[in-house]
Amino acid sequence: MSAPVRDTARTRRLVLDAAAELVAAQGVGVSLDVIARHAGVSKSGLLHHFRSREQLLVALAEDLLAQFAAAVDAAVDLADHGPGRLVRAYVRAVFDDLRPEQVVPEHIVLSTALAAVPGVPDLLRADALRWREAFVADGLDPQRVLLITSAADGAAVSGVYEGSVDPARLEHVRELLLALSRGEGPLVPGLASGAPHQV
Repeated sequence: MSAPVRDTARTRRLVLDAAAELVAAQGVGVSLDVIARHAGVSKSGLLHHFRSREQLLVALAEDLLAQFAAAVDAAVDLADHGPGRLVRAYVRAVFDDLRPEQVVPEHIVLSTALAAVPGVPDLLRADALRWREAFVADGLDPQRVLLITSAADGAAVSGVYEGSVDPARLEHVRELLLALSRGEGPLVPGLASGAPHQV
């Protein structure tokens, strides 16, 4: 009885992976026919899981956010019990996804393409709120959280502005951010902390 569940999950995964690849390459206007062919499923099979292109694109955005959250969870150092443990995992997850052969990581291209799809901005706002709440519970000073996560997010798109990715420079930035996450207190005493994480 478990085979249909596995087949359903497998087909859904094939469609999401195909959609991710094609939307990153061609934009959100790519047809469901093309996505279905690329996934190796029939269009009716695709429509069984996703009733419309919009529904598929929203599911793709949800999947992208879930994959990043899973990457952060996987990057948590289980031996690390100090404040900033989650922020350090966030930094590791962001930098682990940066590769010299990609000027812009595929998930950034995909996120940008999906940002204008109806329903996706609401997902992004809700996801940003979850991260803010999680970072507050992580115990690191909000100034440090804001600077570290903003710098990590900026590093993810730095190749757009620089035309290439310098692995040594990225590693240096990563180590600086991790070091900042191990400090205590605000970076600038008396300055308002602001929101711990903005997207």
